[in-house]
Amino acid sequence: MTKTALTFLQIILFIAVSPFLSGLITKIKNNVRMRKGQSIWQPYFNLLKLFSKQEVVSGTASWIFRAAPFIALASCLAASALIPVFIFVSPLQRMGDLLALIFIFALGRFFMALAALDTGSSFGGMGASREMFISSLAEPGLCLAIFAISLQFGSTSILAFSASHAVSISSVLAAAALFLVTLAETSRIPVDNQETHLELTMVHEAMLLEYSGRSLALIELSSYIKQMILFFLIAQVVFPIGMPGAALAPISLWFLWYLARILIIAVVVALVEVSLAKMRLFRVADFLGFAFVLGIIAVVCAMLGV
Repeated sequence: MTKTALTFLQIILFIAVSPFLSGLITKIKNNVRMRKGQSIWQPYFNLLKLFSKQEVVSGTASWIFRAAPFIALASCLAASALIPVFIFVSPLQRMGDLLALIFIFALGRFFMALAALDTGSSFGGMGASREMFISSLAEPGLCLAIFAISLQFGSTSILAFSASHAVSISSVLAAAALFLVTLAETSRIPVDNQETHLELTMVHEAMLLEYSGRSLALIELSSYIKQMILFFLIAQVVFPIGMPGAALAPISLWFLWYLARILIIAVVVALVEVSLAKMRLFRVADFLGFAFVLGIIAVVCAMLGV
């Protein structure tokens, strides 16, 4: 199979599987709260409903507002093609590394913030301001976690830590910092709450209030894919596995273990959301500051070889 075919196959798999992960987290949260809740397939139903609806666009919106959903989705799809998740070699391994992921995600966030300001909505401007504030605190912690991983493996290449490796203290601390950053990047409690539309607490949702129909579906799909990418990075650091051989049995076991470790991350995220309350905006600086400190300690441990 050619590299182009592998790339398209991995992108299709990300699009098909990533909404299931969000539905799984919601289902676990409802079960812990002893509620029936929505179906685990609800994200798919929501996407189908949004794709079938017409869009309502503000008269003051420019091309930025219309292009932002496509740029956000394209950035997440480009990031998904850099990671060897389902395909056993990264289809675009020469196009970027772990640091490239930060810039690719930042590109989508930048255009979403511009689109939120484009319509002149006060809620959109508030959400864009809060999103940039949180991202400015999250990205340093993410960079330090990546630096710690690169010091351990001698490279920032994604393939460098995709093989089976020993779990060290530095990698565990880097994964902990990455987990805290992931809660912020995916708009989850205690940083944000995806289930609320209260104007005083909205962050990511405030930027999406002017969107509807297909554009909103593209934004939701991009957030699902981004969440799955970050979960994979955490899982590969803490629960490393190597690529299987050509035999069918090793491939099947690899895929089952991949699903199991992603499920572990999903359960932890669901338990955190159920156990904690959303914190005030300016307390987020302390939360992500702790992730930054964990990243520094991880870098020091990696330099010491532990």
